[in-house]
Amino acid sequence: MSGRIRRVGVVGGGQMGAGIAEVCALAGLDTVVCEVDAVAARAARERVAASLERAVRRGKMAGTAAREALTRLVFTGDLEELADRQLVIEAVVENPDAKTEVFTALDKIVEDPAAVLATNTSSLPVMRLGMVTGRADRVVGLHFFNPVPVLPLVEVVASLHTSPDTVAAVEEFARRTLGKTVIRSQDRAGFVVNALLVPYLLSAIRMAESGFATATDIDTGMELGCAHPMGPLKLADLIGLDTVAAIAESLYDEFREPLYAPPPLLQRMVEAGLLGRRTGRGFHVYDQV
Repeated sequence: MSGRIRRVGVVGGGQMGAGIAEVCALAGLDTVVCEVDAVAARAARERVAASLERAVRRGKMAGTAAREALTRLVFTGDLEELADRQLVIEAVVENPDAKTEVFTALDKIVEDPAAVLATNTSSLPVMRLGMVTGRADRVVGLHFFNPVPVLPLVEVVASLHTSPDTVAAVEEFARRTLGKTVIRSQDRAGFVVNALLVPYLLSAIRMAESGFATATDIDTGMELGCAHPMGPLKLADLIGLDTVAAIAESLYDEFREPLYAPPPLLQRMVEAGLLGRRTGRGFHVYDQV
């Protein structure tokens, strides 16, 4: 890749994809967000616009900066519009088949052989995604944290095939262009943060499941007893219980350690559509916006 990354694509305009697109636009980048269709693309635009509006309302940024960021964003339902991108970040649902489909398509669509194809996966092997392309050396993990505009961390994950030039390019992008703090991880399920965090969340779920303590008392205990800004069950609700379950399954598949196994209560809640904050109910009840 010659020069700095200026043209970015984001596949997926949900909570994570919208946040990634927002920080890219705020950094002055030409950003194209691709969703499954035009309806979903409009919803993604509304999601980013609402986030920018909240930031202005809270005094975190000027209205002019928010308006300028929106002008740098294009929302589409056509993956072909990512053909000229220097970096494409996949941020679709945490499902191996869905992510594999995206990378297979991007390999054919993105024209520059030196372009980087990055995944925001929380737990899936980067190697698996790289191997469905003809450019595994240009595939890398670039894992942001929710909410992306607020949390400063990015994990950079290289597979056995990822080239040093690719790692250097995405690290420079995350640090210099987006202003994020970067840590590196080997290509192991969960990387650094989720390999430590998810067993803690699952332990809290098991505690609630057994009747040892209520969800409110578990969260209050960790917030006031350990100075955590958010209790584990509130955090699981924020992440999304379906995402927590998917990460747990990936961790268990790789390591076969009982502490990674998703508890039955978590699985039942996902089956019931009680996914946390975005559905209005998880371990706690939320007002729907």
